[in-house]
Amino acid sequence: MKKTIKIQNLKCGGCAHTIKTKLLELKGVKNVDVIVNKDEVVFNYDLEPIVLELKQKLKALGYPEMNDDNSLVTKAKSFVSCATGKLSNHEK
Repeated sequence: MKKTIKIQNLKCGGCAHTIKTKLLELKGVKNVDVIVNKDEVVFNYDLEPIVLELKQKLKALGYPEMNDDNSLVTKAKSFVSCATGKLSNHEK
């Protein structure tokens, strides 16, 4: 099945790289695409419970769903995830 989630704090390719890398680690998630200019994460999944797990992972990384709480701590996490994504993407 395919799903699109609109998220907050998505800024650049570094963010996208971190999100894609971390979400593909989840069992049952495939074909993750992060569309920066639309603030969207599009992915395929096997079973419905993985969607909740994926949303929790996004929030832990600093990218909560569009209507979720977006605290200062969450925003700070997104900056760390972004920087990590830029560094790991640049090393390749």
